[in-house]
Amino acid sequence: MFEAAFLEALATLRFTGDLHAVPEGTVLFPQQPMLRLQAPLWQAQLAETALLNALNFQTLVATKAARLVQAADGDAVLEFGARRAQGWDGALSASRAAYIGGCAATSNLLAGKLYGIPVKGTHSHSWVMSFASERRAFEAYAEAFPQQCVFVVDTYNTLEGVQQAIEVGRQLRAQGQDLIGIRLDSGDLAALSKQARQLLDAAGFEQTRIVGSDGLDEDRIRQFKAEGACIAIWGVGTQLVTAAEQPSLGAVYKLAALQAENGDWVPKIKLSDAPDKISTPGI
Repeated sequence: MFEAAFLEALATLRFTGDLHAVPEGTVLFPQQPMLRLQAPLWQAQLAETALLNALNFQTLVATKAARLVQAADGDAVLEFGARRAQGWDGALSASRAAYIGGCAATSNLLAGKLYGIPVKGTHSHSWVMSFASERRAFEAYAEAFPQQCVFVVDTYNTLEGVQQAIEVGRQLRAQGQDLIGIRLDSGDLAALSKQARQLLDAAGFEQTRIVGSDGLDEDRIRQFKAEGACIAIWGVGTQLVTAAEQPSLGAVYKLAALQAENGDWVPKIKLSDAPDKISTPGI
């Protein structure tokens, strides 16, 4: 998982070696190499920190994304974590890795622009709070994005917010558009989603989907699904982009072989009393 800047840095060093790596998205197991760099020793050593920085973090996020997608069991998972990532560059890397790991889209507009990742999202609570009423906030959003209306309904009272979304949805239908979805971002997501589904269906909005967010991880998604939550799309932020369950990956970069003057390759091994610290020698 390399950034263009890293490849440019190798070019600046007049890098003369070969870089071999598994395809992005490949499932890896313990002791399996992700990447091999064959180059003059000084060049290979200079690349170590940059390589580990790119590989370790993004592998963690891609793995977390894959677990979330498995827990969602066919539902779409959106990456919503830009504001909680470690810096804007960390947010970009996390968005990219999450997409590789199986997320359907990101809320990070810059990641969408740079990497071609589908962009999905909703308005914020502050959007609602900046208007005189929740109804007016929804109407203004519908005027700006008539084809992509997903309203955040929990700024004040969630079920009242659903009713307001339905009323604006009727206005959208009169204009030839429709209410794509609503988002629940607080409270008992399982219970509220069931109540919201009933309100939407009774009003004729059976195709309007419910997005759930608010501190989600794979365990909470499984829990809500087991409780029968009527959520079709899961927005995951903090737990995904920080790889909260395991915030660091112990992948290492070691010298595996050194070419002698006669051209033969001499295997090298790092020894330790701890088995997991012993490197695999040879190419």
